[in-house]
Amino acid sequence: MLKVNEYFDGKIKSIGFKTDTLPATVGVMLPGDYVFNTDDKEKMTVISGALTIKRPADSDFITFNSGESFDVDDNSAFDVKVETETAYLCLYG
Repeated sequence: MLKVNEYFDGKIKSIGFKTDTLPATVGVMLPGDYVFNTDDKEKMTVISGALTIKRPADSDFITFNSGESFDVDDNSAFDVKVETETAYLCLYG
C-alpha cells in the first residue's frame, strides 16, 4: 500500500512503501532548511541533487551527493540544507 506524505508546507513530498524487508519512502525536497526528527534508524540515499546535513555527532555540515548514503540514529534529529531540488530514498529500521 502506498502512503503519500507532505511536510513543511508541501516543500517535501514522499511516497511510503514496504520493501522486502524494511519500510521505505521515496521523495523530493525543494530548496530550504529543515529539521527532521527520527523515531527509527534511517538510511538515506540521495537519488539526484544533494543534501547537506548535520547530525548530533557531526561537528560540521556534510554534503551527500547523488548516489551517496548516510545513516541517522533512532530517536534523534538532524538538520538538512537543500540548495537544489533533491530526490531521495529512505529506509527505516
